Amino acid sequence: MKERQELLLEFWTTLALLESVEEIKNFLKDMLSETEAIMLARRLKIAKLIYAGWNYDKIEKALHTSASTIAAVHSWLDGGFGGYIQGLTKLRKELQRQEGLQEKRQEAREPFSLEYLKKKYPLHFLLFNAVDDIKYRPPRRLKN
Repeated sequence: MKERQELLLEFWTTLALLESVEEIKNFLKDMLSETEAIMLARRLKIAKLIYAGWNYDKIEKALHTSASTIAAVHSWLDGGFGGYIQGLTKLRKELQRQEGLQEKRQEAREPFSLEYLKKKYPLHFLLFNAVDDIKYRPPRRLKN
């Protein structure tokens, strides 16, 4: 039992030490087969859909998965260690940040929009740009 715990601790620590999406992606590509990676990603997607209020039938049809898989994910979502909830919360926050950044970039392409002017005259909008840099900065561990 102790050996198992040590193995898992080394694995969790290794994941925690990886600093970018690219490093984590490469590590997991080396560790997992494509099928295993898809299975893990699918579980995350199932948890995301359950968290969003989808019912089992709708998830089954959308992801072509079994009700038992959905139920297993649901039970971990409700009674696990909080990892799914914590991960989904951070994922939602990051996706919102990326969406806001994409909208900001799109707006910067339109002539005479505020974003366009902030980009064209950076010194005039120094404080605005500094706030935007903080607002749209990726989490420390998410840098590519």
